[in-house]
Amino acid sequence: MTQESLSKWLKGIIAGIAVCGAVIYFYLVPVFGQEAAAAYPEFSHCYIPWLIVIWLTAVPCYMVLYFGWKITMEIKKDNSFSMTNSRYLKYISTLALLDSGYFFLANLILLLLNMNHPGIFLGSLLVEFAGVTVAVTAAALSHLVQKAAEMQNENELTI
Repeated sequence: MTQESLSKWLKGIIAGIAVCGAVIYFYLVPVFGQEAAAAYPEFSHCYIPWLIVIWLTAVPCYMVLYFGWKITMEIKKDNSFSMTNSRYLKYISTLALLDSGYFFLANLILLLLNMNHPGIFLGSLLVEFAGVTVAVTAAALSHLVQKAAEMQNENELTI
């Protein structure tokens, strides 16, 4: 597989994830939230706060997709192991960690305000764990890409 075809595949995957995320964030979440509010009118006051919390989690997710897109552009240029890609992976790691922390704190605050169920709070820990896993993986990849870029630069300087 050439760098260009790999880049095209990765861009297609990123675009697909962006479309699926838009459907989930801006169609499914509001529809399911309205259905839950209609089924349980005593929790209808929780719909808007939860919708805002969930929509705010979309911002770092789409920023991660943006940096992933930038990485695919570097791959297309046959510049896979570069300090630029290492920096983008570090940004992805930071964004994933911030998003996980934000979602945990928002969940906890809504739980303390009696706008959350303890079962939902415990279930959301899986989502937060997945975010931390992405953060750790991106940080490890950032380190490895940085080391590979340093080795590549050293090899280019030798005759």
